[in-house]
Amino acid sequence: MNDKHATTVLHNGVHMPWVGLGVYKVDKGDEVVQAVDAALKAGYRSIDTAAFYDNEEGVGQAIAESGVPRDDIFLTSKVWNDRHGYEETLAAFEESRKKLGVDVIDLYLIHWPVTGKHKETWRALETLYEEGKVRAIGVSNYLVRHLNELLKDAKIVPMVNQVEYHPWLQQPELHHFCKENNIQLEAWSPLTRGRKFDDPLLVKLSEKYGKSPAQILIRWDLQKQVVTIPKSVTPERIRANIDVFDFTLTGEEMTELNNYDVEERFGSDPNAFD
Repeated sequence: MNDKHATTVLHNGVHMPWVGLGVYKVDKGDEVVQAVDAALKAGYRSIDTAAFYDNEEGVGQAIAESGVPRDDIFLTSKVWNDRHGYEETLAAFEESRKKLGVDVIDLYLIHWPVTGKHKETWRALETLYEEGKVRAIGVSNYLVRHLNELLKDAKIVPMVNQVEYHPWLQQPELHHFCKENNIQLEAWSPLTRGRKFDDPLLVKLSEKYGKSPAQILIRWDLQKQVVTIPKSVTPERIRANIDVFDFTLTGEEMTELNNYDVEERFGSDPNAFD
């Protein structure tokens, strides 16, 4: 894991970049086009969007105009909560695929575990995978109980579980469960939405390594073997967020950050959400 094109290998053999660009709350149109363009120019090869973000068309436009071969880009999207169910999910996927302007989506996720419906939704994802319309399938915001429920009937184990993850919310039981079942953990809101950038330890490590607090947090994710998708619309920060492969936190520094876990969330709680 020593360069910006470093990848993890999912349990079906598909390579997924360790760092990608998240585009949650990035406006459709020029803002998302410019953000994705800046990311691809900076060396990113993974872009994470969702139907709910309402910016898939802009993501697709930026990819098409970038000059980067489509096969070199790992593209993720997600099915939203009001489209759960077998047929509904298949239809939602087609809408996303057309908006993105691609034949195949690299990773398609269930955005949230909607009670009573997510098994039918997962069956649709399995169909999409078997038909070759997606290269990998997974879930988002799934806790251990959601995964256990899904795995009772699933033919295919999810390749990825994308959850809120940072030093203040590490979910060790979930992380262990995913490792045991060969499910790659992926972090959304890895930068705590900027709310912890003034933390004394982050400031100290920033000064030591000549890196920003955001870069320290991303590096911590990588050393925890968690894929990370920091969001930014500022070209300078987009470039900085992938410039994290030229330093390594020590074991002692990792332990200090590991000790920060207090189950503090900055996004919705899956326990309350469903």
